[in-house]
Amino acid sequence: MTATPQEIIRSSQWHHLSVQEITRHLDTNLETGLTSAVAAKKRDHFGANELKSKPGKSPLLRFLLQFNQPLLYILLIAGAIKAILGQWVNAGVIWGVTLINAIIGFVQESKAESAIAALASSVQTNATIIRNGKKVQLSSTELVPGDVVLLTSGDKVPADLRLVQVRNLQVNESALTGESIATEKNTQLLNLDAPLAERTNMAYAGSFVTFGTGKGIVVAIGDATETGRISQLMEQGTSLKTPLTRKFDKFSRTLLYIILGIAAFMFAVGLGYGYSWTEMFEAAIAFAVSAIPEGLPAVVTVTLAIGVSRMARRHAIVRKLPAVETLGGATVICSDKTGTLTENQMTVQAIYAGNRQYKVTGVGYAPQGEILLDEKPVTKDNSSALEECIKAGLLCNDSYLEKKDEQWQVVGDPTEGALITVAHKVGYSRSSLEQEMPRLDVIPFESEFQYMATLHETSSFIIGHTPDEAVRASTSLENDKQRVIFVKGSVEAILKRCQQMLDAEGNFASVNADMIHQEVDTMANLGLRVLAFAKKSVHIETLHATSLQHADIENDLIFLGLQGMIDPPRTEAIKAVQACQEAGIQVKMITGDHAVTARAIAQSMGFNKNGEVLAFTGSELARMEKSELATAIEDGAVFARVAPEQKLRIVEALQSKGEVVAMTGDGVNDAPALKQADIGIAMGGAGTEVAKEASDMILTDDNFASIEAAVEEGRTVYRNLLKAIAFILPVNGGESMTILISVLLARELPILSLQVLWLNMVNSIAMTVPLAFEPKSERVMQQPPRNPRESLLSKSLVKRILVISIFNWILIFGVFEWIRQTTGNLALARTMAIQALVAGRVFYLLSISQLGSAIIARLRGIRQKINDASAIGIGIACTVILQIIFSQWNLMNSLFSTAPLNLNQWLICLLVGLPMVIVSALVNRFDPLD
Repeated sequence: MTATPQEIIRSSQWHHLSVQEITRHLDTNLETGLTSAVAAKKRDHFGANELKSKPGKSPLLRFLLQFNQPLLYILLIAGAIKAILGQWVNAGVIWGVTLINAIIGFVQESKAESAIAALASSVQTNATIIRNGKKVQLSSTELVPGDVVLLTSGDKVPADLRLVQVRNLQVNESALTGESIATEKNTQLLNLDAPLAERTNMAYAGSFVTFGTGKGIVVAIGDATETGRISQLMEQGTSLKTPLTRKFDKFSRTLLYIILGIAAFMFAVGLGYGYSWTEMFEAAIAFAVSAIPEGLPAVVTVTLAIGVSRMARRHAIVRKLPAVETLGGATVICSDKTGTLTENQMTVQAIYAGNRQYKVTGVGYAPQGEILLDEKPVTKDNSSALEECIKAGLLCNDSYLEKKDEQWQVVGDPTEGALITVAHKVGYSRSSLEQEMPRLDVIPFESEFQYMATLHETSSFIIGHTPDEAVRASTSLENDKQRVIFVKGSVEAILKRCQQMLDAEGNFASVNADMIHQEVDTMANLGLRVLAFAKKSVHIETLHATSLQHADIENDLIFLGLQGMIDPPRTEAIKAVQACQEAGIQVKMITGDHAVTARAIAQSMGFNKNGEVLAFTGSELARMEKSELATAIEDGAVFARVAPEQKLRIVEALQSKGEVVAMTGDGVNDAPALKQADIGIAMGGAGTEVAKEASDMILTDDNFASIEAAVEEGRTVYRNLLKAIAFILPVNGGESMTILISVLLARELPILSLQVLWLNMVNSIAMTVPLAFEPKSERVMQQPPRNPRESLLSKSLVKRILVISIFNWILIFGVFEWIRQTTGNLALARTMAIQALVAGRVFYLLSISQLGSAIIARLRGIRQKINDASAIGIGIACTVILQIIFSQWNLMNSLFSTAPLNLNQWLICLLVGLPMVIVSALVNRFDPLD
């Protein structure tokens, strides 16, 4: 009986089936893959290739968990006590405010989780497959059973695959099997009872290719994969917990015990003074409520979420939320060179041919620029040697250029792209040249030989024949049998095979090796990568076989010239490096390129430390003792020819010195260093899936400038959090001091528990949340990194909180006593004390915001850019409206025991809050928050 497609897909016996049986069951073809029409039908039947995780916490449960905060327990208990005492209105207000807090927290957390989850899902895993007979890349979610997938080193296996072709393929399946060593794969048929870890002809979804290449047929997708069966019990959701939020949780628990202790002490003292139980419950509850920073958790969540969104807009996608705050404290950035600091667009800048030095203008792969000799433009006809050198670079080439979105891009090797571009600049058409000189055979580049060679047919006399070849070519009756070999490669590999060279007129001269090496050194000192070019004209009968062999180019090559190229630094990366250095962040270049080239690039980008660029090679690092290595890594700016495992040693050495290290990487072997770094940064474009999985952050544009931008945003997030703390806690301090001292002095309470709730919840959130939206300061990258071991509440911040708290206490207590004694109206006295405090808070908010500093600068006649301050303005406007409602609406008067104010009383509240400007200015001198 034939199995249904669904039964086949859900089967786990693919390792026991032959390739022929699988292709028949899945109706596919190994050479052409599926057609688009068949793939669409299968997608409709089987669905998307994605895991359907167990649903996360229900909205109701997540809402109820908002009440699971130590400080809110006090509010809930306070409401219960009020209810027991029969004060149902007060109890209702306390519970209502607690409910509002829960709603705000629930909404903000939901938004934050959705934003982070959306960003995470935007980083798609792509797969290379064969569809309609063509090799294409598409999202792994679009795979269906029967698709033919191509695997290469660094890939994440996108679905369960039955392997049909492998070449040194090794796959790390540790997440599935627990085996830490990569498994070597094959295509052999296995026994039916082979355990999962020994199914060497299978590649399972979620594992990583660490070496080699392979081809496989998709046999299971989504929940039907081996990984899918395990992950169905996984809970979906994004954690908003970070080291900073955990510090707040710990701070909240500590504060809870302190508040309960002082409240109990107050209660006992009040009873000793002869106050009633009811009065002391009110005082104790008022104190407890005043000391709790109810609005702070919501502000922390909002600030972190905003930081994630801002980073995403600047091409940095945060995968792990703690990276937001860690980035702000980075002290060292270790960056790859190619594509991150540079354009990843190789550009020929110098040519040596016919004993002449030429300059080439233009950048990148666009065919714009010209060749200069003595600063004057020349054509390819200027020199026969120049013409042949450029022609060799164009024909001995396996890459090609294409234009996408108005940008020229290379498909293949960037070095070969540069050779094609310089040929285009002098008017060569590759298609026309290949028609004249079609390629017959090729020897691909191999590291063992350090060259590439191509064999071409030609019916015309070729410049650069030896005299004997010229005679043979001119007398031959079979011109169609004339052949030419073009060779490109390292200078050492080419030069030793050459006895003669072309001069500018196309004549022969003996090879002057010393002069050529001198030119190579000149180019290398400019940071150029140098390739040599040669040719050999042969008759078909002189070839060692019908195809091109290494023996055919072992000697008698004609040296044509050199081309020196460079991957130019990104303009924005140069500025970003300078900005990092000004911010006290060391930038180190780690590259697999030559030390001379890397040092030249670093010099041009300003990687200077004490006036020089110290460069070390991987071999030099390998020979160093531990202490010597640590010093070299601390002082060095460039590390060239570095093996991936040495990256890990560099990170560990820097961390041992107390540095906070951000490390970029894109390869499979970079994963250990990315995990070890405080912030692992993967490349979104060039990065392998292994590197992305190991990273904390992904750059969508592979640009160093985006790292600097992310550091800016990280610093801004941390600075805005400090502003929020510096704004909220002094109010709690002033309120709790007021109530405590009033009880100890046996005075009337200047502020009641419900009024405190209004200030701490409604007023504080309206004024503090806008601080989370504060844009980056112009000085954010002009300050040194913060000490990673520094406490959240630093000494200077504690001093600030104490000073502002004392002023707030004086303001509340002073206004209350003055109005109470002059009018005898307690409700009016309390209302004016609260309004005076709010007026002071408005002035304080302006003093710590960029809007306030910009206004002060303008008043002094200094032109200072005002960044987007709309959030602060909206916050202040909302506060004013809410405070008017608080004291002028009869319903609010009844709920909160307030009294309406006339215009003169409003002005008095505003004027007595004005001294906060002076106090803030003094505090800002010893604890600037910008």
